[in-house]
Amino acid sequence: MGKILEVSNLTIHIKTHKGIVQAVRDVNFYLNEQETLAVVGESGSGKSITMKGIMGILPKNGKVTEGTVMYNGKDLTKYTEREMQTIRGSEIAMVFQDPMTSLNPTMRIGKQIEEMLKAHKKDMTAEQRKARAIELLSLVGISNPEERYKQYPHQLSGGMRQRVVIAIALACDPKVLIADEPTTALDVTIQAQILDLMRDLQKKTKTSIIIITHNLGVANIADRVAVMYGGKLVETGDVYEIFKNPCHEYTKGLLASIPKAHEKGNRLRAIPGTPPDLMDPPKGCPFAARCNETMVVCQQFMPEYTECGKFHKSACWLLDPRAKGGKA
Repeated sequence: MGKILEVSNLTIHIKTHKGIVQAVRDVNFYLNEQETLAVVGESGSGKSITMKGIMGILPKNGKVTEGTVMYNGKDLTKYTEREMQTIRGSEIAMVFQDPMTSLNPTMRIGKQIEEMLKAHKKDMTAEQRKARAIELLSLVGISNPEERYKQYPHQLSGGMRQRVVIAIALACDPKVLIADEPTTALDVTIQAQILDLMRDLQKKTKTSIIIITHNLGVANIADRVAVMYGGKLVETGDVYEIFKNPCHEYTKGLLASIPKAHEKGNRLRAIPGTPPDLMDPPKGCPFAARCNETMVVCQQFMPEYTECGKFHKSACWLLDPRAKGGKA
């Protein structure tokens, strides 16, 4: 399988009245065909804004200042808005974080799915659009799709609304599906159902998927994991490698913060401190101020990536052969 999406040296700035926020800094990653990539990190780490940069839907005060986004051999950062409109929805689709704000409360569910088909499948008749909408509702596991087709968003549960948003995103058979926090605000049982649904859909539709999440527990459905912090990519690797052999101290902290059923009665672990101010990002490792193993070099210089295993690399000075393991 080849690479369907490749992001190189992506840098995104957000202009505010207080100054420039360096939201994404020199980010590199790729997505293979029929692969699931989980992009993990705390709120404010740059996950969602990276994906909005790929989709060309940055806020008006946001701008890609450097880097390329190669899709099928073409750089999307060079596309005009009109050219991107032909890509969004049909080639690359996005499931946004809150389905209630993504759906129009005044329109019936079926009509909202048909809106996507009207935009990209202009040769379809009204009857064909309706049949496709009902087919999609069934595909995402909604029972009685003919009835749901006629209903409004407020008549559906949170899990059903999330399934509808996924159905809209899949309407035109996109090659890449970006899901931004697809399990947020859902209870644990429904979260598991949505994740199972996405796994099943990928097998059926052969779509490549990027899942954005702050929860490494959600990332275990992915093939590979990319960990972001402070606008930078600090570790990437095969999902098994990340869980069994985390190499960056931030990744270790995220894994330690996941509640474990066999550790009842113990205190939940949290990473102390707060993320860096990206108006004035640190010169060195963005995690240095919160890391228990920080050294002087961590605060002064950003480490290069070190290979930790097959397809596994991490940007941490502790992995450098010159590091003795002692704090400074």
